[in-house]
Amino acid sequence: MTHLIQPHTPPNARRLRTAWPVAVVCLASLSACSTFEETKVDYTSAKRVSSLEVPPDLTQLNRETRFAVPGNVVTASGYQAAAPRQTVVTAANEVGDVRMERAGNQRWLVVKRPADKLWQPMRDFWQENGFVLIQDQEALGLMETDWAENRAKIPQDFIRNTLGKMLDSLYSTGERDKFRTRIERNAAGETEIYVSHRGMVEVYADKSKDTTTWQPRPADVALETEFLRRMMVKLGVTQEVAKAQAAAAPVQSRARLVGPTNAATSVEIDDSFDRAWRRVGLALDRTGFTVEDRDRAKGTYFVRYVEPADPKAKEPGFLSKLFTSGKPDAKPQQYRVVLQGNDRLTTLVVQNAQGGADTSGTASRIMQLLADDLQ
Repeated sequence: MTHLIQPHTPPNARRLRTAWPVAVVCLASLSACSTFEETKVDYTSAKRVSSLEVPPDLTQLNRETRFAVPGNVVTASGYQAAAPRQTVVTAANEVGDVRMERAGNQRWLVVKRPADKLWQPMRDFWQENGFVLIQDQEALGLMETDWAENRAKIPQDFIRNTLGKMLDSLYSTGERDKFRTRIERNAAGETEIYVSHRGMVEVYADKSKDTTTWQPRPADVALETEFLRRMMVKLGVTQEVAKAQAAAAPVQSRARLVGPTNAATSVEIDDSFDRAWRRVGLALDRTGFTVEDRDRAKGTYFVRYVEPADPKAKEPGFLSKLFTSGKPDAKPQQYRVVLQGNDRLTTLVVQNAQGGADTSGTASRIMQLLADDLQ
């Protein structure tokens, strides 16, 4: 249910982007459930709102921009009109060609086609859905969108319906999303496609509500599932089959911390090494790590991680703020996430940048994050 509330509420609610907002609307949060319910998405205005309106702190961990794709957003209708009739979808009508698998709250696609035959369809998919790609690295099997706003979250109220496009640009959800796609080959010669979501929400920076800041919000499983379902349709699966597979019950796969209560030394995953390797990669993407490199033969992910700010830390006083340039930004630290296992059990440990044992509190928190996401 949509409620009207007074101005000066937290900016993560819908609001007019003016100096004096006239109203804000609270949005009910989405959650995944056993019965699949299609999640509404509309990122067609991604190019217009993402780069200009997202503060610099949302992009500070980008490694480089030379993989950004130039050009305007491609619409689905425009793409279909311009594309030749001979498309990859023709080859997707084979029974069992595309399926969705699930373990816990993680889902991914398995496609019986070579990875190099899927790269262009996946690139087209994100552009057709209104996104701009800032990373497009086929050699690494990595594709990433720019930050974008889901305009479908803005309710169609009386004012917006009456004035239409005249006021559309004045509304904002106070949220931004980006999606990372990983394409991996498995031992059976199939290709697995993983989609991970990262979100940010705009909140007031202090009690005076004069300024706002962007903070991470949890990965949205419903959004990940919706885009995987749409990918299935893109690759030739019917709407009915895609919805049925998205709603399938999860396969249980437990992950648990091993070691002292307040200083975990490892994570045990009830999965084969191959499966755990790919699931850990998805968990790293979801939880905000930057994967700089990986060595599957050695079971190692090379990652960067920023320790989140302590919400209980004392704010500096007025004089401190006046004579200092502000809080120093936390610097990303390098770690190694190392997996070892067999066909039934895989063990995960966190090492420092040099490959030595890391027993710090940060290493334990990293393992806790991964264990939680692998449930």
